[in-house]
Amino acid sequence: MEAECARRAKVEQLLGLAGTYKGLNRRQLAEALGRDQTKLSPPSGNPKLDYLIRLAEILDWHVGDVAEAIWDELGADDDPNSAARAAGYAELNERARAAHREGDFSGMIAAARQMWGIADTPQQRAQAMLRESGGWDGLGRYAKELEVLRRGLIESPIETDTRLLLTANLANTYFTLGHLLEGRAIARDLVDRLSADRPTARVPRAAMAFSLYVLGNASRSLSAQEPGSAEAHASDAIRAYNASSDMYLALADEFGNAAWRGIANTCAGGIIVCETELGMRTPADAIGELTDGLGAVIDASDGLIGDRLESYGWWCVFGCETAQRHLCGRDLARSVAIFTNKGYEIADRLSNWAMRERLFTLEYMQRQRSAEEGESPDEWAIDQEEVKVIVGTMGRFPMFRSTGWRILQSATVVDGR
Repeated sequence: MEAECARRAKVEQLLGLAGTYKGLNRRQLAEALGRDQTKLSPPSGNPKLDYLIRLAEILDWHVGDVAEAIWDELGADDDPNSAARAAGYAELNERARAAHREGDFSGMIAAARQMWGIADTPQQRAQAMLRESGGWDGLGRYAKELEVLRRGLIESPIETDTRLLLTANLANTYFTLGHLLEGRAIARDLVDRLSADRPTARVPRAAMAFSLYVLGNASRSLSAQEPGSAEAHASDAIRAYNASSDMYLALADEFGNAAWRGIANTCAGGIIVCETELGMRTPADAIGELTDGLGAVIDASDGLIGDRLESYGWWCVFGCETAQRHLCGRDLARSVAIFTNKGYEIADRLSNWAMRERLFTLEYMQRQRSAEEGESPDEWAIDQEEVKVIVGTMGRFPMFRSTGWRILQSATVVDGR
């Protein structure tokens, strides 16, 4: 009942905003919404879709933003006497960090929003946004992560380290969502600024290594998108990957963080792709080296976790990319099948949505190309669990939605039980 009353209050607030925005009285607002004036707000506090669409049109908002404003159950509690304030900012920050370590990303978001609700300074608000962004990243909700990171960067003044981490993560989130130019520009700007400062402390060095990694990824991807500049992009990517790998390995040795070795291994895979693009390796040698590297991944008993396991998932993506650029016919289909099969396995172990998006897209591209070349690709059979994953990927990556629809319409759904 309490939640229902809260939703009704939110609907009424939105109605008030809509009336003010368009200069409508209650009768006119009712007409615009297709409602009886005496029943302008749904008694249940759960408006139907047509109501949401019309209200969004009046407000000039996206429908999803209206729905979120009504049903958001994770909003921060601004009551100074709340349990959040009683716990204190430092305790909530530790809860968010503990939730991250435990993989409880929803709990991390909830704690971060409580931090925001009781934050007294720009630094505390920015730190809360940094914590919340980590939760959205863990859930694969990158559009939400992007929004939160940008909100955090608006705060001023904030500590230099906090701004560095927010900015580096912003670059990576843009890249992950497919906005390559934005991701590359932010990463390059951060690298240029940090290079001039010659950082010696851990956080700025890690931020610089990560920015170089993002710069390498964006440049590698642009080499495929812009064939006329492929060699320049591939060369930029190799320089960035090498610099990132060197920094991460030095940091791993100094601070004993094995995760950084995993990112360095991802850089090594990206270098293989780019060296092939520049003719420094043959496609057969590159695909052979990437395939051999995957021998380390067996099953949950292989001891690989986190960034180390993730690095081999990206090697699968790199293998698909190399095959797409340099192979054709049955050789292309065979290589993509090997890399996607192992890649999906790794993505499922990690619940990595970004990896899933790349693998689905690359497999779809291979099948389309085979059809265009007159080949008869094998039937694409997917089970109900894979349908769920494709739908989840469509929700997380707007640029994937059209591809996802085409996959669902062309694939054969089988009973996976």
